[in-house]
Amino acid sequence: MPTASHSGEVPARSKRADALRNQQTLLDAAAAVFVTSGVDAPIREIAARAGVGLGTIYRHFPTRADLVVAVYRHQVEACAEAGPILLAGADSPLAALRQWVDLFVDFLVTKHGLANAMQSDSSGFDALHTYFLDRLVPVCAQLLDAAVNTGEIRPGTHAYELMRGIGNLCIGRDSDPRYDPRRLVELLLQGLQRPPRSS
Repeated sequence: MPTASHSGEVPARSKRADALRNQQTLLDAAAAVFVTSGVDAPIREIAARAGVGLGTIYRHFPTRADLVVAVYRHQVEACAEAGPILLAGADSPLAALRQWVDLFVDFLVTKHGLANAMQSDSSGFDALHTYFLDRLVPVCAQLLDAAVNTGEIRPGTHAYELMRGIGNLCIGRDSDPRYDPRRLVELLLQGLQRPPRSS
């Protein structure tokens, strides 16, 4: 564990680690607020949830677009890293796929405000979309393949089309509080399952 030097200063590596942890806490808080209140939520709501002052947020993320893009990248990475972990720890590949899809839906709800937040930067938006596909399609494919190999779902569904279908089901949640995309996503996943063999 790093210790303070005789001058009382904390080593630079420890400061960097603390700054990174603080930034992760901010991004987690912002993601949670974006899911419930949208990307236009007041910055003070994010600061309160993270337990920091407004100045701390603006020091890390000078504009709302900076914050939204950072949350987007943070969530892509969390989704990508979760796939193999869920697959290793769940009762079955299908259970892992369901849990991963739940995380993916949370992410998509946040993503819907991204285009508005980045209004004038269409090339930046395109680059983020490519990054999203490069990181998440292989993870979804791994989960699908594992569920096919255990006979839990039918073969033939491609990761990209499943993710696109889930994305389309999530559109409209913001404008209609009566609409619950998770219910329809669950129906979609049920449709992938192999019917049980009759004895």
